[in-house]
Amino acid sequence: MSDCCPGSETMDFSEKDEQVEESGARQSQLKQWPIQLHLVSPEAPYFQEKDILLVADCVPFALADFHKDYLKGKSLAIACPKLDSEQEIYVDKVAALIDDSKINTLTVVIMKVPCCMGLTQIAKSGADKATRKIPVKQVVVDVEGGEILSEDWI
Repeated sequence: MSDCCPGSETMDFSEKDEQVEESGARQSQLKQWPIQLHLVSPEAPYFQEKDILLVADCVPFALADFHKDYLKGKSLAIACPKLDSEQEIYVDKVAALIDDSKINTLTVVIMKVPCCMGLTQIAKSGADKATRKIPVKQVVVDVEGGEILSEDWI
């Protein structure tokens, strides 16, 4: 183990290789582009009066049924609170999504690593800055196994 951030710690889950039978192709539930929070526009029609997911970049890789269980019927923005720069812009974008796009709900989906909590803080700060008040939910995904550890309105 190194002295780095726990979210950057090397982990190998290959011993946990289970044979899960899957059949048939799944359809992507992504209905928009772009998705990166720096690139999205709160004025985009796919954000207007919608339920929004603000998702840490790693989540869809760890959460096998992300499209089916979370993305379906929602609009999306992704970000990495550890690697993205100029995150103060993110707070303003979240506030604009709430006030200008009049979004219905905001669900923040993060991994269970300390750095991901930064995305929840961005969402909370943006919600606090907005004049409209909307429900904000946090979903935490386990790094090993992709299980949902918690799902709470914050």
